This record gives sequence, C-alpha cells and structure tokens, in this order.
Amino acid sequence: MSHQNVVPFREAVSVWLRIGILSFGGPAAQIALMHNVVVEEKRWLSEKNYLSALGFCMMLPGPEAMQLATYIGWRLHGVLGGLAAGILFVMPGALIVLSFAIAYVLVGESSTFAAIFFGIKSAVLAIVLDALIRVGRRSLQSQAHWCLAALGFTSLFFFDLPFPIVILTAAFWGFWRGADSELQTGLPNSFPPNFSQISRTILVWGGLWLAPLLLLWLMIPEHILVDVAAFFSMLAVTTFGGAYAVLAYMAQEAVNSQGWLTAGQMMDGLGLAETTPGPLILVTEFVGFMAGFSIGGVTLGILSAVVTLWVTFVPCFLWIFAGAPYIDFVASRPSLAGALSGITAAVVGVILNLSLWFALHVLFTDIVRIDHGVLGIWTPALNSFDSHAALLVILAGILLFFFKQNVLKVLVATTAVSVALSFFA
Repeated sequence: MSHQNVVPFREAVSVWLRIGILSFGGPAAQIALMHNVVVEEKRWLSEKNYLSALGFCMMLPGPEAMQLATYIGWRLHGVLGGLAAGILFVMPGALIVLSFAIAYVLVGESSTFAAIFFGIKSAVLAIVLDALIRVGRRSLQSQAHWCLAALGFTSLFFFDLPFPIVILTAAFWGFWRGADSELQTGLPNSFPPNFSQISRTILVWGGLWLAPLLLLWLMIPEHILVDVAAFFSMLAVTTFGGAYAVLAYMAQEAVNSQGWLTAGQMMDGLGLAETTPGPLILVTEFVGFMAGFSIGGVTLGILSAVVTLWVTFVPCFLWIFAGAPYIDFVASRPSLAGALSGITAAVVGVILNLSLWFALHVLFTDIVRIDHGVLGIWTPALNSFDSHAALLVILAGILLFFFKQNVLKVLVATTAVSVALSFFA
C-alpha cells in the first residue's frame, strides 16, 4: 500500500504530540479526539477508512487508541510515521505516571496526599461501573452474548480461572459462530495476506521486543526485572477488550500472588492512569514501578517501569506493522468479526468481576477470600465498612450518571471532598 506523503512529516509529528498531551478520558474520548483531528479537521483519512482501522485495532491485544494512532501514522509516513504517532501518543502520559509514582512512594504518607488518593480510588469505582454499563450496552446483543458474559464473570470471580483462558475461549466460540456465515456474506475480501511479508515483519519486531528480555534473563535470571518482564509480556498478548478487561486479572496477580503492592495501592495506580493523558493501560507502568520499588527502592522502580513500558507497547507496533496492509481483508471476514464479538461479550463479565473486586476493597478495609474446594468467595468484614468511601462513591456516581460530568471533573470533585473530610476528621 502506498503511503500518503502529501502530509509533511513535521506537521504530523506536531499533531501526534498535541493528541498525546490532550488524550485524557480513556479510549472512547481518545478515539473521538483522533476522529475530530484526523478525519474532520485534517482530512487525512475518510470516515470509512477510519472505522475500518478502528475495527481492526479492536481485534488486537493492547490499547486500541494507541494502535489506531500508530496505524494512521504508518498510513501517512510508513514505519517512521507509525513509530512517531505511537510513541508520542504514549510518552506524555508515561512520563507523568512515572513522576506521580515516584512522588507517591516518597510523600504518600502525608495526610493530604493520602486523602487525595482516597478520593481518587472512590471515584474509580464509579468510573469502572460506568464502563461496565457502556460496554454492556454495546456488546450484549443476543442471549448467547449474555451467557458468555455470565460465564466470564463466574470463571474469574468464583473459580479464579486464568484470564487468558476466558478470553481465548470466548474468541474461539465467536470465530466458530462467525465461520458458519462465512460463505453467506457478500462483503469483498480485498487482497489476502502476504505471509512471507508478515513473517519478516514479525521476525524483525518480535526480535526487537524479545531480544532485550532474553539478554536480561541471561544476565540476571532470578531477578524482579525478569519476573516483571515475563508477567507483562504475557499480558501484552492477552489484553483483548481494553484495559478494564485485564485489570482484574493483573490486580489479583500483582496483589495476591506476587505481593508487589497492596489492593489500595493498585486502585491508587488506576486513579493515576485515569487522570493522566495516554492509554489507561499505563497503569501497568505504575504496577511495574511498585514491584521494583518494593525490592530495591526508587532506582529499581524506575528500571522496572521502563521494562514494563517496553514489553507492553513494543508488541503494539508488531501487530500494526504486520497487519496494517490487510485491514480491508480482515474487516470482510465474519469469522474474525465473530471472534471480536465473543471477546467483547466475555469482557462484560470480566469488568463486572473487576467492579465487585474494587467495590469490596474500596468500601471495606478488611477483606479475605474464603475457599470452598475449587470455589472461592471474597468476603468482607461488615464492621470494616467505610462510610466516607461510600459517600464519595455516591457523589461520583451522581456526577457521572445524572449530571453527565467527564472523568476529570468527577475526580477533582471527589478528591476535593476527600481532602475536606480529612481535615474535619
């Protein structure tokens, strides 16, 4: 595919930097911002091409908004354009999250700072519930989709099954259902993939992604950096359905299995990612920093955050550069569209699991998981109920659901009230 070099590269870079700095509010807001700039203001893409690219990016693991920016950059200026767009979309938020993470561990014990994060985490619960409703309305279009959502929730919340198994099972079901209608579609197939070209791209970018990790493993085989690299590399290839889909799995593994941070710190990290520009999956950078910090202080925390960023975002370039020439072909296949439909339905159950997990840890200070054979239930101590947290969650819900305020305004409001309550307390 030829690239549209009529757009000066310097102009494109300035636009990507502007989008990266202004990309607050999660993927929906970011996709709308890009549409406004790229389709309506600059007219770099047609509406049809933009929507086809968006559908393709939603099928990929990783942050769809960042990958959409990478694709548009590639379409304009090839690999260099894709790199510029993807890096500039992520870098402002990554620098801010790292700065806040350092401040968090250095001054987080102050009462004002603690009150700020208490307000943030209370608002995050309402924000996640809002995401659950929005994703559910879009994804649950049939009885089968409702069943997939219910099975996804039950598998994670009660049986603690691995998140990748839930997502892959839903994808295979959707692929199989879509394949049944493959011969009935009249959509054009476009030109089929060139597998030798795809293989070369995977070899180059897969090597760039994995070579530093192999070197790290050879140099320090039993080290926190290797553990962080392995964990977030696995997440990078299974993060289908947006950041909210993987957060519950990541939180429970990082908090309960690895012990890298507490549940409260995990929600503080999510609050940071919600209030900064860039993809919400930047919460992984905070988790990676805390993992390194817990072992070796700020310096190791920074190194761990860098490793986390590398293994989280380099695969995004691999997916886009390998698949970008074939977006029209992919968009024409009902089997692939079915796989995406199955994933998004299961994601509703995954986000419900996340919502309950967050709700319990926000509203109660004492939570234990009680196991009954293969079945496990998170159980709060009722006398540990936090009325201040409940008040802030209700405030956030009213602002979000009734007054339709954006995420930043909700976070500012709950933070201000939390600080005021701390002074009165």
